[in-house]
Amino acid sequence: MYEQQKSKVMAELSQASSVALTTDGWTSRATENYVTVTTHYITAEWEILTEAVAEWRIERPNTNIPVTTDNAKNQINAVNEAGLGPQIGCFAHAINLASQKGIKVSKMDRLLGRIRKVVSYFHQSSTAAHVLKTKQDMLQLPTHKLIHDVPTRWNSTYGMLERYLEQQTAIYSALTDKTLKKNVRDIITLSDDDVRVAEEVLQLLKPLQAVTTLLSTETAPSVSMILPLKTRILQSMVPSEEDSTITRDVKTAIREDLKHRYTPPPTLQEYLHRTTALDPRFKSLSHLDLALRLRTYSDLTTETVSSLGTADCEEGQAAPTGADTSPPQKKSAMVELFGDTFVQKDMGSKAFADTIKEEVASYEAASGIPVDGDPLTWWKSNECKYPHLAIMARRYLGVPATSVPSERVFSTAGDIVTAKTSTLSPENVDILIFLKKILKL
Repeated sequence: MYEQQKSKVMAELSQASSVALTTDGWTSRATENYVTVTTHYITAEWEILTEAVAEWRIERPNTNIPVTTDNAKNQINAVNEAGLGPQIGCFAHAINLASQKGIKVSKMDRLLGRIRKVVSYFHQSSTAAHVLKTKQDMLQLPTHKLIHDVPTRWNSTYGMLERYLEQQTAIYSALTDKTLKKNVRDIITLSDDDVRVAEEVLQLLKPLQAVTTLLSTETAPSVSMILPLKTRILQSMVPSEEDSTITRDVKTAIREDLKHRYTPPPTLQEYLHRTTALDPRFKSLSHLDLALRLRTYSDLTTETVSSLGTADCEEGQAAPTGADTSPPQKKSAMVELFGDTFVQKDMGSKAFADTIKEEVASYEAASGIPVDGDPLTWWKSNECKYPHLAIMARRYLGVPATSVPSERVFSTAGDIVTAKTSTLSPENVDILIFLKKILKL
């Protein structure tokens, strides 16, 4: 089964004009180290496919292979050593790190500490959990359990804060109930000011939660969203006079951590600008100043000419497969009279660079699509209108903005390498993980 599926996937990969990768590492229960590689590309039907692969024929002549990883040094070094690139930092990981900076500012951390203590109490006491459920029913609140966050996942802290605020009246009522009151002397509930600050912070974190969810999809282009999303987040994190001290500190911490990401090296930033320009949702580049917009489209023109021009020239100069040795036909009287007077000039004789400039200018001037539109559907409809840029779009828009696909592979691996199956050989683990992911696709 493995060999059959592997052959199918390799056949599909061989048809892809360009590919992009994500990669991540994992250590099993048996202390075996694994590296997963997922390959992403856009098909001729303008759909993104994802295959979990390890050793495949993915080289493409004269084409870079972008790789998306988290910010771990060993992953970045591995990409550079392999001669791949550009290396793109996982945007979901960048959001996680920036958000962690925000929620760990001293006053916010203390506020979250008090919430964690309350949540832990209801998690550890079945009596408290029962009283809370009774209060939820009485107050006609959803009978949701409280959420305890995980230190490494900022969005779990968001979930904990959101759930606490949803259930705060039931929580207060439960903690003041005579059944529990004598056991909760060391638990401090939130004051009205604390609740107001918690609501403010939850509101400012909401866009970051939406971004994290948005980037987790594997069926729509995402790398083109990195810089527009980064700009939008930075704008929302500008402190205002109405903000409380804690909210202002959280915003500043997030902004300071995020603003330096995807800036160096310049080649990466230029690559991301070109990717954004090829996405019809963001092609206006309104998040950039005029000079940078003009330079981005100029760079896109130059790259299109340099990467596609050689292939076009070779096609144009190719010798015919069969030489015509028949004698020349006799010219008609009309041809003898008028010659080439009314023959239209062959548009193909125009310099290739000029053709690309006109195509890029036409694309730039065309109307975009709403931000919730499907860029691949747009390109499928406009491929004939912008044939050269369509090739570039297929090359760029298949690159993922996060390494989430690789992490999901290891979630599967954790289900396969359990305490009872920890003696599986690494080769069999590879085969089982591959089959589980591929057969699902």
